Formats: sequence, structure tokens, C-alpha cells
Amino acid sequence: MLAFKSRKNRYQIQPPLTSLIDIVFLLLIYFMLTTNFIVEEGIKIKLPNAKASAPQIKQEITIFVDKAGITYIADKEVPIDKLYTRIKDMIGNDTDRLVVVKADKTVILNKAVRVMDIAKAAGASKLCLATEKGL
Repeated sequence: MLAFKSRKNRYQIQPPLTSLIDIVFLLLIYFMLTTNFIVEEGIKIKLPNAKASAPQIKQEITIFVDKAGITYIADKEVPIDKLYTRIKDMIGNDTDRLVVVKADKTVILNKAVRVMDIAKAAGASKLCLATEKGL
């Protein structure tokens, strides 16, 4: 007669998921608090719409032109005759730095183009005119 040994129920090894979930939630909260979701704009302007606009990620120099044609850099009004030297100082040796012109959609095109010409003369090799993504 054959005798069989009784099998013992083995416990399955389970990793402690509670502490793992806590760590994941803490990391999620950390990244949510440290990420900046708001684009800070100091001047109230209405940008023109474009269907093919793309967000810019790299550090840039932003020049605002309001509907009266007044130019601003970092919330400070800059007269058009001092704009060249201000942009030249900000660009320095980094000619690869992006210069973004955010002009109000009601501003006369000549004023926005004049600001872009001044930026190009100051040494900006990358220029763009900001738009909002349209429908």
C-alpha cells in the first residue's frame, strides 16, 4: 500500500502594495505641486488665432506689443528707441536664443514687423510671432 504525504498549503509571497501605493501617490503629489501649468503673461493682449501653432518649450525672450503699439519686455515698458539695446543685452553671445513677439491682434501690422526688425538687427537669429491655437 502506498502512503502519500499530505501536502501542506504553502503561502504565496505577496509584496507589500500599501507602501508602494503610498510612494506613488507622494511622487504624484510632488510633481503636481512643482510643475508650473500657468503661462505667466503680464500684459493683457489678444493673440491672433492659427491652426498650426505649437507650444514653445525653450527659454525665450518675449516682447509684448499692446493694441496701442507700446512694447514691453517682462512687464516693463520699453520705448521703441531703446528696444534695440535692451534686446542686444538680453541676447548677449547666445544668438541661438528664441525671440517671441506677442502682438495684440488689433495692433497695426507695421508695428509688430518693426519690433521683429529691431530684434533681428539686435542679433536674434530665431524669431517668431506668437498665436493662439484656433479651432
